[in-house]
Amino acid sequence: MAGSHNISRRDFIKITTAAVGTFIGAAVGLPAIAYLIDPALKSGSTDAWIPLGKLDSFVVGTPTPASFTRSTVNGWEKTVNSYGVFVLRTSETDTLVLSNKCTHLGCHVNWNTDKQEYICPCHDAQFGLEGQVLGGPPPRPMDRYSGDQVKVTDGTLLIHFMGG
Repeated sequence: MAGSHNISRRDFIKITTAAVGTFIGAAVGLPAIAYLIDPALKSGSTDAWIPLGKLDSFVVGTPTPASFTRSTVNGWEKTVNSYGVFVLRTSETDTLVLSNKCTHLGCHVNWNTDKQEYICPCHDAQFGLEGQVLGGPPPRPMDRYSGDQVKVTDGTLLIHFMGG
């Protein structure tokens, strides 16, 4: 008998078992793999407009501290970080927002009313009213939000916060 393929019962069972096992493995394995790698493929937007408070609550010429929190999700881990800024209204219409982190090593600076400067307690860095370096080891002025990174909506001051 030419062209006739005889397959033994044992070989048929082996082939059928392998095919069914492969199908079940793919049906269970592919969704499991997708579930495991899905958080790593998602990229959340880290920039947002952050409200700092009513513009009227910030006095012209006096740096006023403000703080906010941002949460990020990395895989299944949720992290909440606190950030601080100083709001300085330079006039009735102009507002400058400075990060409260020293540009040297990231310590939190404080406003010293008597000296009229920001002082970093870690390495005695000094910054002027608008964030310029007055002394100490900082490589650059304080980070700032100004221009199109600052807006007022319905009397509330907002900053455009980018990232972490």
